[in-house]
Amino acid sequence: MKLNGSGGPLKGWVVVDSLVDSLAMGGTRMTAAVTEDEVAGLARGMTEKLTLVGLRVGGAKAGIVSDGRDREETFRTFGRTVAPLLHGGIHLGIDLGVTPADRATFFAEAGYDPRRKARAVDMPYDWRTYYEPLIDCTGHGVGVAAVTALEAAHRDKAARVVVQGFGAVGRAVARFLEERGHRVVAVADIDGTITADRLPVDDLVAITDDLGRIDRTRLPQGVTADPEREAWLGVDADLLVLAAQKDAVNAANVHRLRPPLIVEGGNLTSSAEAKQKIIASGATLVPDVVANVGGAAAAGLALTRTVPFALAAGPRKDWVFDWVATRVRDNTRALLEIAAASVGDPLPELLAARRAERP
Repeated sequence: MKLNGSGGPLKGWVVVDSLVDSLAMGGTRMTAAVTEDEVAGLARGMTEKLTLVGLRVGGAKAGIVSDGRDREETFRTFGRTVAPLLHGGIHLGIDLGVTPADRATFFAEAGYDPRRKARAVDMPYDWRTYYEPLIDCTGHGVGVAAVTALEAAHRDKAARVVVQGFGAVGRAVARFLEERGHRVVAVADIDGTITADRLPVDDLVAITDDLGRIDRTRLPQGVTADPEREAWLGVDADLLVLAAQKDAVNAANVHRLRPPLIVEGGNLTSSAEAKQKIIASGATLVPDVVANVGGAAAAGLALTRTVPFALAAGPRKDWVFDWVATRVRDNTRALLEIAAASVGDPLPELLAARRAERP
């Protein structure tokens, strides 16, 4: 479905890849270069993520072509335009370039509340109260995938980690891995790459805005900033977490990759050709549909009424994080076992196995 705007100019798309029990869900991405094909690929990825974790919801995705100026009017227009879809069972959330505040704006403009529509979610609090404490759930799941893959490689020492992209997911992954004794040695944002023998993650988070841009005027002592956009590719590390833009690793730069383990913390962060070359090189790749499922699962758990809503906020958050971690850990291990026993991409076999298990 193309978006032309309701009461204002808007260019974008909503793609529904699949419906399960008349429901589909996915995030909303806003960049100046997002395309219809990209949104379709993201929607297919949502279908695969939800299949892998066993939730009965279809996959969808939205994309808005914008450089982020005049956000308020953009998301008001978006909300008015997609209101029929939201009320009809297509739940849209946040993705690259879209914040929780933006989502609140388009929900309000659409008059959308998951508790007040057909097949309503029986939730004793509003969506924001449920979902915003879970903002780090995606990063938590990506961290679990990374640690699981490091364990499978029998790596006992602290890993040197590069995090490409320092938005909500990148920040959460960096904290998760640092808390478990690993060293974050490089972080990349839109302005380049920041390196140190051990980066002070909390200090960097404190000077990073909501969209992942680090304030170079406030960098901690001993940290080096390189303005070259792809300097992160050449950093000597054991683990690379891709948590930013589409095709960050592609046919033109994949030969520069140094880490033996790559985890996709963002959506579509490696091109199809790059993935083939990574696998052929003997490196390990944990794809986005396995690792980057936390936010999608958190929403899907509510939409399918799986969450024990009666739990208090803290235990409820722990329950969701544990549920996601279990599925990510199981899928990462299964993927790596398939990869060790066969040649080529192990993901289709894992998806087939999970589809066979699905009611």
